Amino acid sequence: MVIYKTFLKVLNKCKFPIILYTGILLFFAGFNMSSNSQTTDFTATKPRIAIINYDKEEGITKDFINYLHENTEVVDIENTEQKIKDALFYREIHYVIYIPEHYNENFLAGKNPQLEIKSTGEYQASLAGMITERYVKVAKLHASSGKTEDELYKSIKDTLAKKADVEVTSKLDTTSLSRLTFFYNFSAYSFLAIAIYVISTIMMIFKSEKINKRTVIGSTDYKNINFKLLIANSGFCIIIWAFFVIMARVLIGDIAFKIQGLYMIINSLVFLFSAITLGFLVSMFVKNKNTITALVNIIGLGSSFLCGVFVPMDYLPDFVLKIAHILPTYWFVKNNELIGTTEKFTSEVLKNIGINALVVIGFGLLFFVLTNIVSKKKIKAE
Repeated sequence: MVIYKTFLKVLNKCKFPIILYTGILLFFAGFNMSSNSQTTDFTATKPRIAIINYDKEEGITKDFINYLHENTEVVDIENTEQKIKDALFYREIHYVIYIPEHYNENFLAGKNPQLEIKSTGEYQASLAGMITERYVKVAKLHASSGKTEDELYKSIKDTLAKKADVEVTSKLDTTSLSRLTFFYNFSAYSFLAIAIYVISTIMMIFKSEKINKRTVIGSTDYKNINFKLLIANSGFCIIIWAFFVIMARVLIGDIAFKIQGLYMIINSLVFLFSAITLGFLVSMFVKNKNTITALVNIIGLGSSFLCGVFVPMDYLPDFVLKIAHILPTYWFVKNNELIGTTEKFTSEVLKNIGINALVVIGFGLLFFVLTNIVSKKKIKAE
């Protein structure tokens, strides 16, 4: 009981950082809502796309581009990586189609050339993908029948004309899901900052010379103390997690407790386990408060910038994402993005969600093992 009373006293001294990191999450969640308040009840028939054509505009390539102009809103955009990323980020376009060199020639020769695609992952991007796939499938079907080019284009046009009006209404509330995804993505920073700061501060005080001497004199051994501290710290972090879940419901609405929201809740609980074990690992190297603050900034801010918390993954350079793979935050955010753009949770989708979650759990177990190894070495050294 003495240990828990001491824990609460130390926790009380950490209240300002806890309020600060929680307030940052709520502030940015509120800001995101105010800057994205448009209605989500709509039916889109012409998604905005960009076409980057590296082939000559003739033959099947020309016919394909004409089809896209008829069934989508084609936006002219400068062919630079940064301009395209910016256009996707600000939703000026939803879908980008890259037509490779010699596409017409290879297509007619039956070589199955591939289009490169970039998208926002939203409903309108999915619709653009359906339109694109429909043309390619119909064109392949007629191209394999040995028709002349003129007959080929006429057959393609006649087939597509039978279902020219494409109108799909998604049941996904994309705006609310986008807000919910942002909230849980950003919560990664708050989870890490709070877990590392609180656990490191508490463990630093309990490892102090004064407390150690009392432990030696008392009847409770260090293993029992460490176990009780593990329970106390984990319990506190779970309370913070539950508070975040409730705030997601308050700020974003009913969708926070619907199927996508429930999967994000589970995903955040998995990440919390990793954050707690990382907090204990970090506490093994802490000697003063300045060190704690530095580690919170390095780990919390660093992983957030690298893993898509502050800047969406689609707009991060490839080399940054490769580095991010070694951090649990990357897999947590990746799962949130997958959940937030999924309407039907098929076995394949659930498999991908499960794999990402297992990777995060694996990181947590790794941190736990490393903490035990470091702890045993320090005890032997003492």
